[in-house]
Amino acid sequence: MPRLQERASVLAFRAGWRALRLLPAPLAYALFDAVAAVVTRRDGSSVQRLRSNYARVRPDLGPAELQELTADGVRRAFRYYVEAFRLPALSGEQVDDLVHITGTEPMLAELEQGRPVLAFLGHTGNWDLAGAWCARHLGHVVTVAERLRPEEMFQAFLEFREGELGMTIHPAERGTFGALLAQLRTGDPVVMPLLSDRDLSASGVEIDLAGERARVAAGPAALAVETGVPLFPVTMRHVRRGRHRWGLDITVHPAVDVPAEGTRTQRVAAATQACADALGAAIREHPQDWHMMQRVFVADLSARRRAPDEAAA
Repeated sequence: MPRLQERASVLAFRAGWRALRLLPAPLAYALFDAVAAVVTRRDGSSVQRLRSNYARVRPDLGPAELQELTADGVRRAFRYYVEAFRLPALSGEQVDDLVHITGTEPMLAELEQGRPVLAFLGHTGNWDLAGAWCARHLGHVVTVAERLRPEEMFQAFLEFREGELGMTIHPAERGTFGALLAQLRTGDPVVMPLLSDRDLSASGVEIDLAGERARVAAGPAALAVETGVPLFPVTMRHVRRGRHRWGLDITVHPAVDVPAEGTRTQRVAAATQACADALGAAIREHPQDWHMMQRVFVADLSARRRAPDEAAA
């Protein structure tokens, strides 16, 4: 992207971020619902991929039902941005009012004993809002974020997440796994949630996700295998709290069993599959809350992209 265009994108992003904080919530949601409707009608590659992913996890749906689901999925993806942009303007009490969470007791027990915990997340609901709640009630959040382009936009997100939400963010790059491993080995009671429902690189692991073979991140399970830190699958979905009000329901599932025997690869694969089972069930039940607009299923990959696993077999 040319430098001038990058700068314009950053300025537009920052202006939109500030403007959305000033709008009443119902108006902000209505505005982004309208944008989502336009995006759905244009049916670009991201919308087509979302529809394709939904078709794989819900093969029982007819064309009209699938299109309705896709439109709802696009709306909810845009709802994530409304909430993320407005999050800096929310008080802690407002965050608490938006978030309902269940299943935290085992996770809290670990943290109260002064031990860290891992969480396996998919692109469901709103992970930034979940992180804000977590930082208030569970403990310090350490996580990973993919780099955005332009770099200034990525830095703006870092400033928000680290400065205003109090998280520690590692960019997704070479050496990040080692940094996360070192953090867990300190034994400090941090919460480490990792978005893990897609990894097409050679380090990704092929598992079953909602009835289809998919490639997801091995990182959370690998960290659990290396450190013994418990790994909790976490799923999220948007729920209507009123006519013009939405909230976030979060479910912390029981920590998965990490096999004590077998090769490291086998142990990582087994723990990853256990996490994917919880995520896949949630996706099938509420697919509209899964914002996956990229390839993730093996059947959608070219022979070249499937090669890493085939070569390793």
